[in-house]
Amino acid sequence: MLKTMGRTVLAAATAGNAGASGAAAPMTLQDYLALDGPAPGLREAYGAAPSQFAELFAPAGDGPFPVAAVIHGGCWTSQFGGITQMRNMAGDLLRQGVAVWNIEYRRVDEDGGGYPGMYHDVATAIDRLRALAPPHRLDLSRIVLVGHSAGGHLAQWAGSRARLPRTSPLYVADPLPVPTVISLGGLADLRNEARLIQTSCERATAQLAGAPSAARPDVFADTSPAEMLPAGVRTVLIHGEFDTVSPPRAGHDYARRAIAAGDAAEVITLPGASHYDEVAATSPSWPIVAAQIRKALGVGQPAIN
Repeated sequence: MLKTMGRTVLAAATAGNAGASGAAAPMTLQDYLALDGPAPGLREAYGAAPSQFAELFAPAGDGPFPVAAVIHGGCWTSQFGGITQMRNMAGDLLRQGVAVWNIEYRRVDEDGGGYPGMYHDVATAIDRLRALAPPHRLDLSRIVLVGHSAGGHLAQWAGSRARLPRTSPLYVADPLPVPTVISLGGLADLRNEARLIQTSCERATAQLAGAPSAARPDVFADTSPAEMLPAGVRTVLIHGEFDTVSPPRAGHDYARRAIAAGDAAEVITLPGASHYDEVAATSPSWPIVAAQIRKALGVGQPAIN
């Protein structure tokens, strides 16, 4: 379902990998963990820790190329895959002429992860694109952030960084501007979705947003995108019809808040899809997701070979 300022439209998935019933079975966690893709052209460290790096997939040719910065999920931990699985979508976007910046970061079960390190990592990785753009022919006027699950939260947060107060440890003076964020099964409202995050990921607020203090009494003010509205970005929230980790209801609730604050927000429900079809280029849902990425970048439909 697509919701834009109160308008609702059904999004149709394309046929593919259909079973006896004529519809593809929703992907499972094991299907997701088996995803992989091509090796990146560049592995760039942005810090000294093992997880402080990102991968660049750049198309052949003269460019300049539009950029999708992608942030993996995994319930903010290292237990459920991550950057390897996002190579699956990166390979297909590369074929469509889109450069991909695939971001790794320190998660809550890694040294230095959680608050504030995890957020610093994502911000630093995104801002590193400024240095990479000239030598790799990247067009940063055409950029979109794409995050899955926990990465949806981090992508929405990164797109909202201009709203951070100067008093926040996460504040930077000149974050790379991003006009559109695409959240795939994101969990971005840390305050109001605390119960969902606990049941879906077994994560408590303190693990994701830090502990309150006299200097920082509201831990959500600089960590939860829902508290940083209006962000001045367009947000596309995509959820599988059968996503139980982050159901479509969560996307609609966020969109209502964003729209009420003055931002543009859309919700798309992928028919017959789970939490994992959202990121698989082999899924019948992928053409819908890829079309939204191309739309955000102003890229036309790829030629059929």
